[in-house]
Amino acid sequence: MKLYYSTGACSLSVHITLHESGLAFEALAAPTKTHQLADGTDYYSINPLGYVPLLVLGDGTKLRECPAIMQYVADQVPDRHLAPANGTLARTELQAWLNFIAMELHARFGPLFDPTTPPQYKAAVSARVADRLQWLDKELTGKQFLMGEHYSVADAYLFTVSNWPRLVGIDLCPYAHLNALRTRVAARPAVIAAMTAEGLIK
Repeated sequence: MKLYYSTGACSLSVHITLHESGLAFEALAAPTKTHQLADGTDYYSINPLGYVPLLVLGDGTKLRECPAIMQYVADQVPDRHLAPANGTLARTELQAWLNFIAMELHARFGPLFDPTTPPQYKAAVSARVADRLQWLDKELTGKQFLMGEHYSVADAYLFTVSNWPRLVGIDLCPYAHLNALRTRVAARPAVIAAMTAEGLIK
């Protein structure tokens, strides 16, 4: 498998999940600013949409979107317990968390990173993100991870997206339960391996 990623982007969650899985893969940097691979290849020739992550399977099948890719990887290694079994209520709860992170957090950061976004709109989006983080923090009361006592791919996604608020001036200090989860996730060997590979830590 080949993972196309951009340093610190949402693709980090898939990078982490692949390390958690123990499956063999190659990670290739596809910077979202230049869309050029290390060998000079135009990333648009591989993924016409131009964004990451993209996971290319051994048979050439291309998978897009963090929640879908992470669930696919988790299902290849059920003994790792990265996602509940398909068809269970727990799996639906996992999918609910993945969708919440994607729509209520991840998607809202685009305008905050865009220098052309009007300040008033940025302020409104930042306030909405803070509101969602406050709700999330309460939901994490008494939990080790999003799904309870057990780590899942949703935690990798949340960890990745919750790295971004500090980059756009949103303070995470008020969210004690979220910060505790982030600390637990950050200590996992797979997270350290993925972040080291992307140059985010040394």
